[in-house]
Amino acid sequence: MSTSVPGVNPSMEKPRPGVKLWVMAARPKTLTAALVPVLVGTALAFGLGVGRALPALAALLGAVLIQIGTNFINDYYDFKKGADTHERLGPKRVTQSGLIAPSTVLAGAAVCFGLATAVGLYLVVVGGWPIIAIGVASLLCGFAYTGGPFPLGYHGLGDLFVFIFFGLVAVTGTYYVQAGTVDPAAWWAAVPVGAIGTALIVVNNQRDASTDVKAGKRTLVVRFGTGMGRAEYVLLLVLSYATPFAMYALGQAGPWVFLALLSLPLAVPPLRLMLTAQGAALNPALGGTARLQLVYGLLFALGLYLR
Repeated sequence: MSTSVPGVNPSMEKPRPGVKLWVMAARPKTLTAALVPVLVGTALAFGLGVGRALPALAALLGAVLIQIGTNFINDYYDFKKGADTHERLGPKRVTQSGLIAPSTVLAGAAVCFGLATAVGLYLVVVGGWPIIAIGVASLLCGFAYTGGPFPLGYHGLGDLFVFIFFGLVAVTGTYYVQAGTVDPAAWWAAVPVGAIGTALIVVNNQRDASTDVKAGKRTLVVRFGTGMGRAEYVLLLVLSYATPFAMYALGQAGPWVFLALLSLPLAVPPLRLMLTAQGAALNPALGGTARLQLVYGLLFALGLYLR
């Protein structure tokens, strides 16, 4: 009996994909979502005198592995569920285009999650049972974003998932494995990190609204319209740039935290596109938001470190 997946030409499947294809599947431009939270949490920890290099590096490695594994899962299930087709408006996906066999992509996700679990064992030794809870929840939700019986991204919960796990959990978890506790400043620092990370998802959902409707992918944009997507994007940016003021006013950070405001010019081009464009024309907004996330994160982290 054939085990090929419908819609994929068996002759196109690559049993041994090269490094270049795996890098494409990993979606390197999205890895800022894993890097920035760990950078911010670590900068705050060292700024408060409780930073530890090895747990920070382990947290970074674990976060990147979970991000890549989640990307592989998304690649596989978006193809299986019909969200990624020849009508796709975004960058090429390895499963939909037949560059890597679906089963191989799924195996790659399993490897990434397995390695993340191995890294997590060290963090459990360092941080105790809370790390077990964080790790298990992160892995399960990484899979459930597009996989399983109730895929989060297909029921309008993707935005919330990203804000929680790539913002609140990632920043405070990184701080916790170094300090053994969570300072209130870490919760505040997690807000703009999660907000800009979520903004990436909003751009993606805004761009793919027409194809998501056909695939039954009920994102917030599909449920409430593109006007909702634009309003959400604006709100997330406002939240990101308001946080440094709140932290300073509440004594959770010093004046250096305003370094993050230097990234504001980078927010203008993607914001303009989000307010005026649709479909494939939003691809530059996705790249622009990723750049904003990285630059904002670097400046914010530096400000938290300098206090």
